[in-house]
Amino acid sequence: MTASIDLDRYFARIGWGDPATPTFDTLAGLIEAHTATIPFENLDVLLNRPIRLDPRGLQAKLITNRRGGYCFEHATLLAGVLEAIGFNVTRHTARVVLFMPRSASPRGHMLLIVRLAEGEFVVDPGFAAFACRRPLPLVDGGRVASETMVHTMVREGRYWVLNVEREGASMEGWVTTLDADNAIDFEVGNHYMSTHPEAVMRNHLLLNALTRDGRVSVMNQEVTIRRGSGVQKSVLADRRALRTLIEENFGFDLPEIEAIKVPSIPHWT
Repeated sequence: MTASIDLDRYFARIGWGDPATPTFDTLAGLIEAHTATIPFENLDVLLNRPIRLDPRGLQAKLITNRRGGYCFEHATLLAGVLEAIGFNVTRHTARVVLFMPRSASPRGHMLLIVRLAEGEFVVDPGFAAFACRRPLPLVDGGRVASETMVHTMVREGRYWVLNVEREGASMEGWVTTLDADNAIDFEVGNHYMSTHPEAVMRNHLLLNALTRDGRVSVMNQEVTIRRGSGVQKSVLADRRALRTLIEENFGFDLPEIEAIKVPSIPHWT
């Protein structure tokens, strides 16, 4: 994968103009730039399109076509970029527990561990509106605070748990044992999340993009726009309104959206 990543095109996509060396400052800057410019979206899953994790497919979608993606796409692309720069990267799966208990959640999330002289750090660009935009120290109590969220790593026996505090609420985001994963494990997880009829990505519309002064998030028909300290909520009237919102806030247009089917929105099926 490393030799197949076009760093110049990726850097142009995220607006990166600084030197790229395997240091903490570079890592922090790349995560912030990546999450600021490449949105989270599962439109292709709902359009019944295959989700490709190969370098050519990822770069065509997320870089050339200026699309977004979900965790497997974000993490796989960023892992390849970091390795091409010279970082020590390990890929891992996790169980998302925002919507279901650990016992029912599949290994349907992908994250990275990056090893530096300063220590080990969690890098998780594909966790949608809950993504930490800085390297998160992999130590019990490791903490990163921003204006809108606080991310903390918690050790529970053999488990590592990501805790997220947002808008006065504290919740578990995902849990992992950081077991060694094989390349095929991510393909299996990606296949499940993008094709299984009961997978979250197959049933819900999930979108998140950062803007100059905040963020735009979509959960099915519910739209949340944050500008500074203000929050505006609305409901999408129809799929044409969804297409307009994406064109205005996500940086691309996709005519097929006007016929997209979302199982959790009965009149959009």
